Amino acid sequence: MALFDFLSGEFIDVIEWTDDTRDTMVWRFERRGNAIKYGAKLTVREGQSAVFVHEGQIADVFGPGLYMLETNNMPILTSLQHWDHGFKSPFKSEIYFVNTTRFNGLKWGTKNPIIARDPEFGPVRIRAFGTYSMRVTEPAKFMAEIVGTDGEFTSDEITFQLRNIIVQEFSRMIASSGIPVLDMAANTDQLGKMVAKAIAPTIANYGLTIPEFYIENVSLPDEVEAILDKRTSMGIIGDLDRFGQYAQAEAMLNASQNQGGAGAGMGAGLGAAIGMGMAARSGPWGQMPSAQPSQPPQGGGALPPPLPGPRSETVWHVAKDGAADGPYGRGHLGRMVRDGSFTRETLVWTAGQDGWKPADEVAELAQLFTVSPPPPPPLPKP
Repeated sequence: MALFDFLSGEFIDVIEWTDDTRDTMVWRFERRGNAIKYGAKLTVREGQSAVFVHEGQIADVFGPGLYMLETNNMPILTSLQHWDHGFKSPFKSEIYFVNTTRFNGLKWGTKNPIIARDPEFGPVRIRAFGTYSMRVTEPAKFMAEIVGTDGEFTSDEITFQLRNIIVQEFSRMIASSGIPVLDMAANTDQLGKMVAKAIAPTIANYGLTIPEFYIENVSLPDEVEAILDKRTSMGIIGDLDRFGQYAQAEAMLNASQNQGGAGAGMGAGLGAAIGMGMAARSGPWGQMPSAQPSQPPQGGGALPPPLPGPRSETVWHVAKDGAADGPYGRGHLGRMVRDGSFTRETLVWTAGQDGWKPADEVAELAQLFTVSPPPPPPLPKP
């Protein structure tokens, strides 16, 4: 190899960076101690900037394009080195490529709950999270403030600092916005713009911008959300009296379906008993009676209490041959005692009773076995 070829191989004549990663923000060109040839080609692609650092000072910054590294293309470096117009010697400088494309899908979130004063619920604790995008707009400032001499700077190294700035401004905006917690979901776009605007001056000091900022969710602690769910359920239920009747009927229907044939008969009898009870409480046209009369009585004075409705008779189901028989009233069961088909050991059940019980353990029915009829009158003498 000729001496000229050897010397020319020590000089760098092509400078470029082909980025094959998605998180590298700054990459230092590997010069390996070699000098840069005067007139070398510098290729800066779209979404990149090249920053020259000479003897620890930031010099020229190149945007996208193809450059010949000559004195007329490097005014700052030429001034730093006091190069004359005819200077054509190789030189040594550090070259950093800065990625100026958007870094999307970066996440932020509140590590601890934020205490805010809600106009409806009072002091509440709020959590929030979302995403944002980041972009380098001033490569020289970004190099001076953040990167320094780092040869390969990734987005993970700056996102932690940005997350702290975002959470701080978000906390301040939430505390002073006056937006009710229940309305925050409908105002996330407005809140996002307010937070992005608030953090813009601080981010600009780093040579960065936040093109997009999103609030994906604003939530309350689990225990508060559980109370809100109960409040919503009460609003959906509406009339508690009618809901109670419906829930009782549903429970009895489920019991009849889950206990086989005996349960089916029991459910049918209970349905009839419920119907009788509701009919007893209903008005003449099948409507629930009003708590107050439609018109006050003549003559003034206090309104009389409503008249008590007819009391429905308690009925019992009787276990007979493995199935539920009935329902029967107390008088009918008394006749069954006299004919021997109803004894103390006979299992009975009625609405509100905890399971089947022997008739002798039911106070109202036990009396049927203690009261015996008087002796029959004597036959007339012939």
